[in-house]
Amino acid sequence: MRLIPGGGAAPRREPEPAGPHGPPAIGPPAAMLRERVSWRRLAGRVMLTWLVAYLALRTPESPFSETFEDAVVITLIWVPFLQWATEVSRTMPFALGTYAASIVASCGAFVTASAVAFWFPGLLDVTVGRLAVIAVVTTAVSATWDVYVRRAARVPLTVLIVGGGQSSRELVEELSSGRHERFHLLGVVDDDPAHGVGPVVGGVIADLRRVVATSRPDIVVVAAQRDRPEVFRQLLDVAAAGFSVVGLPDFYEYAFGRLPVRELTPVWFMSVLHLYQRPYGRLAKRLFDILVASVGLLVTLPLMLVALVVVGLDGRPLFYRQMRLGEHGRPFWIMKFRSMRVDAEQPGVARWAETNDPRVIRGGRFLRLTRIDELPQLWNVLNGDMSIVGPRPERPEFVEELEAEVPFWDRRHLVKPGITGWAQIRSGYAADMLGTEEKLSYDLWYLRHRSLLLDIVICLKTVPRVVSGWGAR
Repeated sequence: MRLIPGGGAAPRREPEPAGPHGPPAIGPPAAMLRERVSWRRLAGRVMLTWLVAYLALRTPESPFSETFEDAVVITLIWVPFLQWATEVSRTMPFALGTYAASIVASCGAFVTASAVAFWFPGLLDVTVGRLAVIAVVTTAVSATWDVYVRRAARVPLTVLIVGGGQSSRELVEELSSGRHERFHLLGVVDDDPAHGVGPVVGGVIADLRRVVATSRPDIVVVAAQRDRPEVFRQLLDVAAAGFSVVGLPDFYEYAFGRLPVRELTPVWFMSVLHLYQRPYGRLAKRLFDILVASVGLLVTLPLMLVALVVVGLDGRPLFYRQMRLGEHGRPFWIMKFRSMRVDAEQPGVARWAETNDPRVIRGGRFLRLTRIDELPQLWNVLNGDMSIVGPRPERPEFVEELEAEVPFWDRRHLVKPGITGWAQIRSGYAADMLGTEEKLSYDLWYLRHRSLLLDIVICLKTVPRVVSGWGAR
């Protein structure tokens, strides 16, 4: 008998007869269903994009044939961008997301279509204004269609965990929490049932070949610390079943957008410097920082004037300078509008901010909730001390304690600190070691996946966080 997640039991299914090289090469049903979903998504995108373009371009004076052809050209431009964004979001679904993917795709398609209309008016005769309308409507329609197709299919990836212990227990709890609809936990294969980390789907690791051939998982997570060569040998024997094999850190990285900090090794950090890692050039990063910081200073000038008035009512100084650690641990002075009393800290005694902190001045809570107090850091970006996107810079007073309590904490200094970051939009304010470790798990994910596209997405997702006041103190 095998235990079924959620309770109850079912008769053990016998594996299908194996051929000379293992089980029959039939992919899991979920994979075949996802293939159908992909075709349905593509067909819907083609029809909806053409319809939106046709309705936006159609006028009583325009001949049907010309409008039809222009709509076809726009569709041929738009759909590849939508497909590309889907592929990117498939590897980082928590990062890009359906609506963010549609926005990024439509921006690229809008620029391309505008260039085609300018340079080749005979091929595409359309104004920039109509293209803008098409971009907005297509973004909404495509994202809605994507969500509908995915929910109608409801084909989660099935996950099988090999190995027990604390790491597997934490992963089982995460997958069973109900927060991850993309994954369905089949269970755990472990030599020691006494670990009790989750539903068992076939007993010991010696049965792994039969379990995989029977349950047909989409993903096998290898969390076993012992007998790993035997685990991989058995998985290789049934490789034709069509599953993916990942280690525990790699699964966290793919599924949750973070890393299990205490499961990492120095080898993982070497992989960040690997030859096949996509480079995110310092020049591209710097140009992005200068552009966003310059525009940000112009756009937020009225807000900074408001901040000066609010702080000025409490007295001087208007600005607050604080020592922080930057790239490679180099110290620098971070700039903020002062939102706390001048005597908020005793000399040489650093304190984390608290919920409803009594040290906050009148109006300071508003500045902190809206992040207006952080706006002077745009000057830090222009000076080169910070980036727009990156881990938040920490105070040197906390360094010794953090390095002693949180593994690999100092590795976040491999990149410049940022005003916003992946950890800032995924986790709240860190006021203790547990919160700091959680934020580090997201910072390390950014360290590995940083790119211009990801920086743009993080900036877009920062806006609703700021408006809602989420995570501020």
